[in-house]
Amino acid sequence: MASNKRWFCHVDDDNYVNPEALLALLSTFSLEGDVYVGKPSLDKPITAHELLEGNATRKVQFWFATGGAGFCLNQRLAEKMSPWASGSHFERTSEKIRLPDDCTVGFIVEKRLGISMVHCPLFHSHLENLQLISQRSIPHQVTLSYGMLDDKMNSIKVKGSFSEEEDPSRFRTVHCLLYPLTSWCP
Repeated sequence: MASNKRWFCHVDDDNYVNPEALLALLSTFSLEGDVYVGKPSLDKPITAHELLEGNATRKVQFWFATGGAGFCLNQRLAEKMSPWASGSHFERTSEKIRLPDDCTVGFIVEKRLGISMVHCPLFHSHLENLQLISQRSIPHQVTLSYGMLDDKMNSIKVKGSFSEEEDPSRFRTVHCLLYPLTSWCP
């Protein structure tokens, strides 16, 4: 929070971030509201059992943006999350629902603060069929991923300077498509 940045984005280190598309997306939101934007990996809210006093539990359902695809929070919302997310509070909150960090962010935003996640199809994880992303839409995508899905390599289909053997993630090819003047692009 001390940075006074307007946005905080989380993206896994095995993703490609398209900065122009990210900035274009974030510019559509007012900084006066609370914004949590990303893409869920599920087609319905996740169900968890929140641990309460005396080992009782309560069923909770909420949307969360999958960390594998990336998500962003504006500063205003991040500040409101502080009682549950700063320092060791985040780990304790995560333990209460027994779910990983990306789910915990969704829990804090939706269940503690009552703010809805903005679902955005421009974030992508390896949990979806990436071959469905068209090459002409690549400049508009915020994040891209790759990995194994159903025992097969799952990456976007893109034609360009690098073969799939040279560039299995297809990120080098995407980068050269978006930024052809990069020194290492053929």
